[in-house]
Amino acid sequence: MKPHGIRSASNSEGSVGVGSRAPATSTSFGAAAVTLSVLANIDVDDLARATEFYCNALGLRVGRRFEGSAVELLGGSTPVYLLRKTSGTAASPASAARRDYTRHWTPVHLDFVVPDLSSALARARSAGASLEGEVRTEKWGRIAVMADPFGHGFCLIEFLGRGYDEIAS
Repeated sequence: MKPHGIRSASNSEGSVGVGSRAPATSTSFGAAAVTLSVLANIDVDDLARATEFYCNALGLRVGRRFEGSAVELLGGSTPVYLLRKTSGTAASPASAARRDYTRHWTPVHLDFVVPDLSSALARARSAGASLEGEVRTEKWGRIAVMADPFGHGFCLIEFLGRGYDEIAS
């Protein structure tokens, strides 16, 4: 089931790719053509615990494992890669910031679109996610702002009506 206002890209073999390893072909996404593949990378300090959390909380499944340094999770429209990075290590050569797995803010986060927010919220909380505030209802849908056990924020979204098209101009 595709949420309203969101389309999936086809891979080079013509099938809709969930965790596809092939780059997306030029497929219409609104008015623009999709020619870029997107991967989601999440730094964690415990691969086993993170794999268990994301599989249990979101229903993702393990694709490949990379010599103890990363795990590929499939089952969404974009593959998610859990990357083992030790707490306290440099986040970037160009920054003094250190990795910290307590709750932190970042301007980039992941939204996971779900068909039923109530059941997805219960599943995520049971797996160890924290709900941060009340579930909100907007013109386009319902949203729950969450945090994973590694301090990363994410949202669960259930589209209503026409989804984002309810507010698009």
